[in-house]
Amino acid sequence: MGKNKSAATASTPAMAALTAAGVPFTAHVYAHDPSAASFGWEAAEVLGVPPERVFKTLMADVDGALTVAVVPVNGTLDLKALAHALGRKKAAMADPATAQRRTGYVLGGISPLGQRRHSPAVLDESALLFETIYVSGGRRGFDVELSPADLIALTQATTAHIRHEA
Repeated sequence: MGKNKSAATASTPAMAALTAAGVPFTAHVYAHDPSAASFGWEAAEVLGVPPERVFKTLMADVDGALTVAVVPVNGTLDLKALAHALGRKKAAMADPATAQRRTGYVLGGISPLGQRRHSPAVLDESALLFETIYVSGGRRGFDVELSPADLIALTQATTAHIRHEA
């Protein structure tokens, strides 16, 4: 994997964070279909990648603290497991407008990288099964491929089983 800093992709905060950290990654830009029912499934399909290697970034409110949850697109977030992973009691999905303001990204393009404000992050442990995974690069139709270890280091994430199988 090489660093890919094309003009078309270098403008997102996620790309800036990757570049500044000197992390090896591959950028994957594709034509986003606005009528796609699921942004993550669309990415897996268009990029020809198994859905268990493509991860979606969700924002949850865990006992009053906004938290980043990164789970494979072929599963759903287990809110109880997320709260437990953080030693908390209760989690709920964050208000979409709040998630967008906090991260600086639009829904469907929220990246775990380069968010406007740092939030605690939990990566589903299934990511550790792969040499590389795909996460949003900061806009719809743009994913970055990187190692789970690099994602963990850059986001200061913990890992835990936080998904329900779809």
